[in-house]
Amino acid sequence: MEWIRPDDSGYDEARKLFNAMIDRRPAVSAQCGTPEDVGEALRYAQAHGLDVAVRSGGHSVAGMSMNDGGLVIDVRPMKTVTVDSEAQTATVGGGVTWGEFDRAAQPYGLAVTGGRVSTTGVAGFTLGGGSGWMERTWGLACDNLVSVDLVTAAGELVTASERENPDLFWALHGAGGNFGVAVSLTFRMQQVGEQSLSGLLLWPADAAPDVARAYRDFAPDAPAGVGTALASVIAPSEEFVPADLQNKPALGVVFVHAGEPETGEATIKTLRHWGPAADVVESRPYAEFQSMLDDQPDQFNYWSAEYHDEFLDPALDVFLRSGAKLPHPSSQLLLIPWGGAVAEADGTSTPMARRDATWVSHPFALWQDPAQTEEAIEWARGFRREISDYATGGVYLNFIGHEGQDRIKAAFGEENYNRLARIKHQYDPGNVFRGNQNIEPAA
Repeated sequence: MEWIRPDDSGYDEARKLFNAMIDRRPAVSAQCGTPEDVGEALRYAQAHGLDVAVRSGGHSVAGMSMNDGGLVIDVRPMKTVTVDSEAQTATVGGGVTWGEFDRAAQPYGLAVTGGRVSTTGVAGFTLGGGSGWMERTWGLACDNLVSVDLVTAAGELVTASERENPDLFWALHGAGGNFGVAVSLTFRMQQVGEQSLSGLLLWPADAAPDVARAYRDFAPDAPAGVGTALASVIAPSEEFVPADLQNKPALGVVFVHAGEPETGEATIKTLRHWGPAADVVESRPYAEFQSMLDDQPDQFNYWSAEYHDEFLDPALDVFLRSGAKLPHPSSQLLLIPWGGAVAEADGTSTPMARRDATWVSHPFALWQDPAQTEEAIEWARGFRREISDYATGGVYLNFIGHEGQDRIKAAFGEENYNRLARIKHQYDPGNVFRGNQNIEPAA
């Protein structure tokens, strides 16, 4: 294990996160390559009274992967990926990113619901639920878990599965890093094949109202194997975008199909009937598609989200108004259809409440100039205020930053939250793992 402190040459690189808003200075970072390293680091932190943060991908928008003056358990050295093509399972180390996982599984024609950008860590994404492009067909990432090995606050290595520590296994389906440090995760894999029909369609702003309504009516009943999202964006300066649309507000549909080719071709034909100005949907490896929308480094980020049971025209009008006022060319406003396998999961199989939501709206405020911070954050908060009349109050925690304890409880509902608190008391009674969307241990 390597210990990195402020006077070491690698300190600044070790504490750098994807969100440039987060600039924290831990007392020490423990680069852990084994479960034993994690246990040693936890004992050190508790012996010296240090707060603990856990880092895998470092993609927590709220900066939960880092702290000031504490100890960071960095599991990025845990990079193993083992695919069993016959059993259609895969086991990954706690430091693996989705890009690494997707590329390792692609030669076998296998995949699982992963992050919408490839730099996201597998562990944090999955333990927080795991909403990705293929969720309506394959379920959330956590729905595909077979087992999780994690090190508890006491430094003990435990396995959680349907047979071993089932209460803990249930808690790890959406309640994040509250219960320990995940050092290994095993998944049931899904057939994705060598190629998937995937990419992006773009329309100019004047076509947005008609396209948005057509998409709203189409997406909830899209065929199995199809994953989509509606996106208000600024059209990039790329060859595939007509010159008169570049750097201007646009409406996009992200599209991926993993299944029978005929179904994918028929579905994309429907979307193309709406007359996109730019179309880069084509056959490509799923792992390649998964990295198409990767975020650029050194950008400031502020995100939020809401659940919706329906998205009628007044809500769509709010979406379009906010999407026309993006604070920076990198910012986006997404409307993601749920339903399908997300809603089919037994309501007691995970702690996540309101999985029967039909839609998730998700403002991404991204910007590069610190002087724009107030404006960009207000844009995201303003969208939440305007859309609140059409929201259920539920939320997917991986999509938001620090928005208060009420939002955390809303993500689980009272009964599930209380059960989580009891499990938290069992595995982390001292709330060592509190640098997260925290569940306080039951008394």
